[in-house]
Amino acid sequence: MQIPYHQKSLVLTGLTFSLLVNITPTLAEEKTTEETDNVITLDAVKVYGGLASANTPYSGGQVTTGSRIGLLGDKDFMETPFNTISYTEKFMENQQVSDIQQVISKTDPTVFSSGIPGESNEGYSIRGFSSASGDVTLNGLPGVAGYYRNLPEMFERVEVLKGPSALLNGMPPKGSVGGSVNLVTKRAGDDPLTRITASYMSKSHFGGHVDLGRRFGQDKQLGVRFNGVYKDGETAVKNQDKRASLGSLGLDFRGEGIRLSADVYHSKDRVDGLTRGISLAPGLAVPKPPKKGNVSWNPPWAFYDTTDKGMMLRGELDLTDQLMVYATGGISKTDFNSHMAAPLVFNQAGDFRTNFSGVSDSWTRKSMELGLQGKASTGSINHQFAINFTHYNEDYRLNGYRSIGPSGDWVSNIYNPIWGPALPQPSPIPAISKTKMRLTSFGIADTLSVFDDKIQLTLGVRHQQVMNESFNAMTGARMGERYKESATTPAAALVFRATDKISLYANYTEGLNQGSIAPATAANAGEVFAPYKTKQKEMGIKFDFGDFSQTISLYEIKRPSSYTDPTSNIFSFGGEQRNRGVEWSFFGSPLEGVRLMGGVAYSDPKITKTANSANKGKLATGLPKWQGKLGAEWDIPQLQGMTLTANVTTMSKQYINADNSLSIPGHTVFDLGVRYTSKVAGNPITVRAAVTNVGNKAYWSKANFTNLGMGAPRTFNLSMTMDF
Repeated sequence: MQIPYHQKSLVLTGLTFSLLVNITPTLAEEKTTEETDNVITLDAVKVYGGLASANTPYSGGQVTTGSRIGLLGDKDFMETPFNTISYTEKFMENQQVSDIQQVISKTDPTVFSSGIPGESNEGYSIRGFSSASGDVTLNGLPGVAGYYRNLPEMFERVEVLKGPSALLNGMPPKGSVGGSVNLVTKRAGDDPLTRITASYMSKSHFGGHVDLGRRFGQDKQLGVRFNGVYKDGETAVKNQDKRASLGSLGLDFRGEGIRLSADVYHSKDRVDGLTRGISLAPGLAVPKPPKKGNVSWNPPWAFYDTTDKGMMLRGELDLTDQLMVYATGGISKTDFNSHMAAPLVFNQAGDFRTNFSGVSDSWTRKSMELGLQGKASTGSINHQFAINFTHYNEDYRLNGYRSIGPSGDWVSNIYNPIWGPALPQPSPIPAISKTKMRLTSFGIADTLSVFDDKIQLTLGVRHQQVMNESFNAMTGARMGERYKESATTPAAALVFRATDKISLYANYTEGLNQGSIAPATAANAGEVFAPYKTKQKEMGIKFDFGDFSQTISLYEIKRPSSYTDPTSNIFSFGGEQRNRGVEWSFFGSPLEGVRLMGGVAYSDPKITKTANSANKGKLATGLPKWQGKLGAEWDIPQLQGMTLTANVTTMSKQYINADNSLSIPGHTVFDLGVRYTSKVAGNPITVRAAVTNVGNKAYWSKANFTNLGMGAPRTFNLSMTMDF
């Protein structure tokens, strides 16, 4: 049975019971994978209360029709009162991505990523506000995914929700407010899967990936999915070597009225000759970038090394036809070690001085959630309600040091850095501090719908408690005051289904961040501030033409910030950054054999309140006002199985200091590729080749921890995937 993409969701009017539907289309034997992009093979589609699975592919197979919206559960994107997107496993494989920031920044104009290779953590911003990799959730649960970086091979979806979302997900531990990222682990499909991928990335970086899936039982109730990855070798950056490995196991059980799942993983990520970027001395102009963008300004013996391991369990139970309870919990452990330099350029010739420092961090994070989802009716009004309780526990230990050479700071030049023998690390690394964080929240929401669900109003509120305290790791003495405060954040969102193809939406949401304690130097020293709120107002319109969708959004986000008033010497949260923006994004297959995804975003990230009046009205640093992206694929009709691919990213200039006196120019980068699908001895095979930064453009970008870094140089990627 062939199923066109535009028949992408199941709408069973009046359905009030849980139902499992298995749809197994058979593709014509002579067709290749790329030829059948308008026909899909669906996994088991779970229908609960009439909503199709969020894993249903949209036309072209690069994104899904829906995603998880926090405590509200899975929703179709046309019935979601927020700007969201959910990338598929197929998209990640074809883009040959190596981490999550590459997934979400490839074609989304609202996501900014520096493009600097070899940094110690994934770094990106959403709607102009920095998002921490430590805030990424795993199957909706915080604190279980990798802390600094996540390899994409164990995930079937990567979901992005734009804007603050304290109601939906609770307070993010690391304070991300521009948006949230959720990773959905792979599950075994009904058909056995044995898939092997070999990969190459320039300069001499090779890797392999094994993906195995099986289901067992008379009704295939038990599923097992294993992913194993190993990659190692030199990258396109001079004297940089990267090694990454992953082992993950996903188990699931689907019974009558009950669903259980478990995930466990272990990953390692190490780079020798890492990238840290450079800083500029006060008053120094931005130097010219090196002619070749393959420099990192760290010696080959400088490194970072991260080990992540985690596990989580989830259970769902249907109490009645219209009431479901669930419980989920997880734990992760991260160990991070580094030995690195962050050079300071002190003259226009590009001379710099630096010393070396390192940390030995460790995190233990535990997280749990209990919830209830249900449906009810009061007269002509339908309700979809949700209640949940969350708890997050983080224990952090910091060891660190600073080391200099026999003659003091190292001196060299950014255009020709010269390094000597490795400086030794102290052993043991001195202990500095221990920090404990506890986050507890209770949230409730109700979606009221009328006129056959054409108008849907979501109202909700969450109460959050925060506790944080730090101790001297050597003496055990408390460092500063103990922080313990709470806050309540409401939200409201509206969807109007004007037609089957048009949805209008609007929302008011709040984000939540831990407040501070006034420093000892302030007139109000020791004053404890409640968690501060980031507030968003957004409205937009969505078009779904069956094979091609577009979204236009307008938003305003106001985020408070702390400062000490220079006149009164009073510490407060009187500062503010206000981001206003307009976004246009699209995805799908507007023509047969053509897939497009991308958009254009305009952002005005302005400092509206600050202690330094000279900086009032200036733009926030490291963010372009304009950003445009386009990803395109074309199946060549005359060459069966052959697909041409291209990506373009363009952005305007970025300021790199608070008074906007220094900026780096905008740039445009092109990527090109080709993909071929066929069969060998009856086994499907896909070969991919791509070149990123085709013109080898050398350009400055804003590094995560310093003023400047070099964008990625021209890089070749090859891979071959075969199913057995």
